[in-house]
Amino acid sequence: MPDTDRQNWDAETLWQRLEPLHPGLTVEVLAEAGSTNTVLLERARLGDTAASLLVAERQTQGRGRQGRPWQSAPGASLTFSLALPLAAADWSGLSLAVGLALAEALDPPVPGQTAGQVPRIGLKWPNDLMLVQPDGLPHKLGGILIESVAAAGQRMAVVGVGLNIVPQARSGLPVQALSQGYGGVQALHPALDAPATLARVAEPLLRALLAFQQAGFAPLRERYAARDLLAGQPVSTSLADLPEGVADGVDSDGALWVRAQGRRHRVSSGEVSVRATAAAPAAATAGGPAGGPTARGATAC
Repeated sequence: MPDTDRQNWDAETLWQRLEPLHPGLTVEVLAEAGSTNTVLLERARLGDTAASLLVAERQTQGRGRQGRPWQSAPGASLTFSLALPLAAADWSGLSLAVGLALAEALDPPVPGQTAGQVPRIGLKWPNDLMLVQPDGLPHKLGGILIESVAAAGQRMAVVGVGLNIVPQARSGLPVQALSQGYGGVQALHPALDAPATLARVAEPLLRALLAFQQAGFAPLRERYAARDLLAGQPVSTSLADLPEGVADGVDSDGALWVRAQGRRHRVSSGEVSVRATAAAPAAATAGGPAGGPTARGATAC
């Protein structure tokens, strides 16, 4: 099991990097929270519409997509949420843009990389990050939960992120609980702990959200395609009229194309579940939205 001592998040330094990009933004780290998404949503409902990055070393009531539980433990995972007012004309594809920003921050594209080379971090539509193992099988590295709330005449986006950090043997998770396998950041970057991982992904994530507000998902489509793990794979869906088919990429607003019965069907995320049916392990994450020390503009806990 990982060490449960408080970690050194250096929230002040992180705040100094982020605040110029969105003046007024705060950075806060909590030893424990039920769900960082829930905390930020409740604050927004009470009138706090300032941009905020909230981290939890331990999250006890984390939520994934469609209400699935998230598990997190100090040091084993990174769980945080980023809330900010988002005046995007169209929010479609936002989870894909977030996933791409995280993947590229941890696994930057290699100059001259050929089309046949698979990045180590792939994306499973609409909100999972997968670590591609040396044998080509994807194991779940993390996930994204995006929620929103209307507050003070604007719409607040709350982007929750959970990333596995340590190897599975140190995660404390039983193998039988990992339906999609398990991938940890340290498989790619052995020196990165949870605070260092946050320092690596926070700025690219904030920049991605600000860019999405201006241009949406369309400019990211080609980069997303390079990491699209469902493309060309047999999939099953929870739609009654589309039980199965073959994934065929995403369109300019992030909807999934599925080929079935000689036709191409457009599937938006919503409450639809899409699962690859090829013989590859599927994964549970040891992280999720969650929040310790605080930088200027927030209160240390």
